Amino acid sequence: MSTHSHFHNTQVVILGGTSGLGRALALQLHQAQARVLVVARHADGLAKLQAEAPGILTLQGDISDKQQVYALAGSIQAQLPQIDTLFHVASTLGPTPLPLLLDTPCEDLEQVLTTNVMGPFRLTKALIPGMLLRQQGTVVTISSDAAVNAYPHWGAYSISKAALDHMTRLFAAELHTQGLHFWAIDPGDMRTPMHFAAVPDADPTQLKDPAQAATQLLNLLPRLRTGDPVRHSL
Repeated sequence: MSTHSHFHNTQVVILGGTSGLGRALALQLHQAQARVLVVARHADGLAKLQAEAPGILTLQGDISDKQQVYALAGSIQAQLPQIDTLFHVASTLGPTPLPLLLDTPCEDLEQVLTTNVMGPFRLTKALIPGMLLRQQGTVVTISSDAAVNAYPHWGAYSISKAALDHMTRLFAAELHTQGLHFWAIDPGDMRTPMHFAAVPDADPTQLKDPAQAATQLLNLLPRLRTGDPVRHSL
């Protein structure tokens, strides 16, 4: 496995890092001697992560709650004053089994958009001034093939990921001249609790290990340059 030496001594924030891809990223970046702060909603998941990798910093918070976001941003910056890379991994499907879009309550779509789009938008806005002052920094949003393909029953999630992709493109277009990089990464179908919640009968042997996806993502990022397409699939 790559040591991801590019991330040595960098300051990294991961939103949603207690399971699946977020957890794999946290552990690999910690192993690469990055200073890693993981934000997640559930204290027990954060405690388990710290027990496995004691040097990882943790912070409990919910980016879907707009009343928490700016206090959360202040707590993040108090621990990591010079953030190099921000990973938006936290995400929700909405209620499962996944309904047809026509049968999706408006309130459920609103909640998915609040978590998957508004949360990352608010927190990026709150954390980005430091990156702008230093004229360097990277923001990575986790996408999905559902952002570009119309899969029945995936409506709310698909809409949110399409919006997140385009938000990432807009940030990239507006801020690349100031030294900031924005990338939307589709890691592919992985063996994660979210995937099995959406597709309970999925064949695990046909799904990617989140650790493999994390390795691919961390190997890809240093090779990306301004002018490359903003969205990439692993």
